[in-house]
Amino acid sequence: MNTLALADPRAELDVVGGKGESLAHLARASLPVPAGFHVTTGAYRAFVDRHGLRDTILTGDAEQIQALFAAHELPPEIAGDILAAYAGLGDEPAVAVRSSATAEDLPGMSFAGQQDSYLNIRGGVQLLDAVKRCWASLWTDRAIAYRDRHGIPRDEVAIAVVVQELVPADAAGVLFTEDRDRLTINAAWGLGEAVVGGLVTPDTITLDRAGRTVVDETIASKTVMTVRTPEGTREDPVPPGLRDEPVLTWAQAERLAELGMTIEELYGRPMDVEWALHDGRPHILQARPITGRREVWNDSVKGDYLWSNGNLGEAIPSVMTPCTWSLVKAFIAEIMVTGDLGGHPMCGNIGGRVYMNMSVNASLGKALGITKKIEATQEPIYGRLPEGVETPLLPMTRWQTLRAARPMLGGRREIQKLVEHIPAYIADAERRTEEIRAAIAVSDDLAALWESDVQPRFSECNRMLAAAARQDAGSLIYLGAQLAELVGEADATVLMSGIQSGDGRLESLGPLLGLARLKRGEISRDEYVRSYGHRCPDEFEISVARPVEDPAWLDDQLAGLTVDPAELLDRQIEQSEAAWRRFREHHPRKAEKFRRRIDRWEAIVRSREETRSEMMRGFWMVRDFVVRAGEVTGHGDDLFFLTIDEIIDVLRGSGRPLTRVAGRRATYELYRSLPPYPGIIRGRFDPERWAADPGRRGDVFDAAATVVPPSQTISGFPGASGVVEGTARVLGSVADGDRLGEGEILVTTVTNVGWTLLFPRAAAVVTDVGAPLSHAAIVARELGIPAVVGTRNATMLLRDGDRIRVDGSAGTVEVIRERAGELVMS
Repeated sequence: MNTLALADPRAELDVVGGKGESLAHLARASLPVPAGFHVTTGAYRAFVDRHGLRDTILTGDAEQIQALFAAHELPPEIAGDILAAYAGLGDEPAVAVRSSATAEDLPGMSFAGQQDSYLNIRGGVQLLDAVKRCWASLWTDRAIAYRDRHGIPRDEVAIAVVVQELVPADAAGVLFTEDRDRLTINAAWGLGEAVVGGLVTPDTITLDRAGRTVVDETIASKTVMTVRTPEGTREDPVPPGLRDEPVLTWAQAERLAELGMTIEELYGRPMDVEWALHDGRPHILQARPITGRREVWNDSVKGDYLWSNGNLGEAIPSVMTPCTWSLVKAFIAEIMVTGDLGGHPMCGNIGGRVYMNMSVNASLGKALGITKKIEATQEPIYGRLPEGVETPLLPMTRWQTLRAARPMLGGRREIQKLVEHIPAYIADAERRTEEIRAAIAVSDDLAALWESDVQPRFSECNRMLAAAARQDAGSLIYLGAQLAELVGEADATVLMSGIQSGDGRLESLGPLLGLARLKRGEISRDEYVRSYGHRCPDEFEISVARPVEDPAWLDDQLAGLTVDPAELLDRQIEQSEAAWRRFREHHPRKAEKFRRRIDRWEAIVRSREETRSEMMRGFWMVRDFVVRAGEVTGHGDDLFFLTIDEIIDVLRGSGRPLTRVAGRRATYELYRSLPPYPGIIRGRFDPERWAADPGRRGDVFDAAATVVPPSQTISGFPGASGVVEGTARVLGSVADGDRLGEGEILVTTVTNVGWTLLFPRAAAVVTDVGAPLSHAAIVARELGIPAVVGTRNATMLLRDGDRIRVDGSAGTVEVIRERAGELVMS
């Protein structure tokens, strides 16, 4: 049995796969499903057995399996049955050819999108080729890795194919029946791939379940639509006359709602229904249970942009929960004064991780005629681009860019007016935030408290950090380079490391210096906890407990402080004084001028660091709010998987947001299971496909394929001067910190304030992510520890236990001896 009619009662899971079984169920219920047929799993297994592919499938890699499928033709009897079923649809109609695996669309486990589908296939030759490619797609790196993560053995999966007439859709989208009171429809122009793939923001229509009537409608600006072409499909711009027009009439939306309710009754559970509209008539393309339905968090599909996790990836190193992402977007909008430029995002969520859109800055620079200045200021903050990688500009004219930038430029001027208020803000910040935290703990109306106190305070903390960061920012970037030209790299580093002297202090060093003072008995435990109990490696992530919430935290920190940083600071002060003497001897007229500039630099950095600490206290305040909301509503940590606005809706009695929790939790766990993504991403990036690729690069992904092959040498920015040889200790997270022995070289992806306590133990520091103004560079400079930051590839090339030489002045890392004992030239 190689083929079955679409509604055949024998079309069950093991015969036609998950998608096929669902479509057969819909067709037997006389729902408007496009005509078609199944190519059964029996046909797939016959092909595998005929050509002796089973052993390779069970033991081979994806490349080997794919090559075998491509090399063999369909047996005549299978090809004949498929062509006969196709002829039954008419005179070579255009069809959609969709994979339907037996491990797909199962209750609580959606494998949607793991195998391939092909649209606008016409003619027998194209059809047979598409069927074979669907079969082969069961064995891509991505699909194999996905099933491995879910514990599904290779010998338990097979694949069918569904062939259906292609609806020449005028509009398409998805309908959700998940809410007890409401139905939701997403709609966009063209074929449905633009909606399902997240390429377009669709219209959203909400209907009352009881009366099937529209109660709310949001019309989006729809920029992209998927259209048919002779070769298949492509994404085209939406005609200007349709872009801001509603896709559906209310009558059409109500008809879709009726179909959605019928499908829900048929399955007896909430459903996710894909639909298409042609000449006003609805067609049902697919339906699957909503339980556990994963979302796609991937802003890289929105355009050809260059993304960087420099700077932001240092502050937010982990996969974010939806609550955290909603807060980070609000934070970015305050810091950057706007969340996008002409509809193009300033920052994005790629597989749950935060990235900055460098194409926005590049386009602004070109429009304002300051491209070189933008490039010069970005490198110390975000790091260098890998060789061969280019920054694509936004698809906007200069006039469009300047017009879109007007609110941003005006907003920045407003932010700068806050600079004079920073000292007063810092002096009172802790008290004010702590008062709100206390109010959260006893509030019986959290939604009202959010509006009156919590949200305004959170925004204020973000705005004050934005103001502090914009104080004469150029001095932070250019001063080091100018000093190096006069006195050399080593002395320049020392001259700029005086923040710890006198009454000044660097807040990033605060947890370390405060802990040393506590250990010497100079401050109390309560004083230390009050100042630093909210600082940690993942302090942006709302779901992560603050250190102070762990009763054993402080004692563990004290036990881990094996080197008193005072010794390092005293040595650095001596070196700083000697460097100033040399500067005055060789450049007597310039020394005092630079002394004033350095004082100004130190004041700016202190101000920025102090406002950052209070901003993180603001995130702690919001964490308290969400935890308390979980207690009040009885939904506990489920609320971390809602946006902050959705949490407010739940507090006001809505149950609809909670239906999204299961799918989002599954999405979060999936992305957390993948390795950290490359620091630089250009174009569309699929985290799962990348993670499944054995040849993946951890430093860069370039969809345009302009990047040069990976370097086998390790170099980056000089973080702090000095040359050190020692044992590399490659750490995946700060939780592995107890593996770092005194005098070893810390090698890791990225550091932030939560790593500071490890620095005195390290002979040197090497990071993948970073730049001259990154945490690792600044703290290492203050402590006089040689550092090389922003290498992109250190953790790729260095192995735990290698003997390496770190040159903090030149920004290079050399492998002297591999762990196995062989000499290596790097």
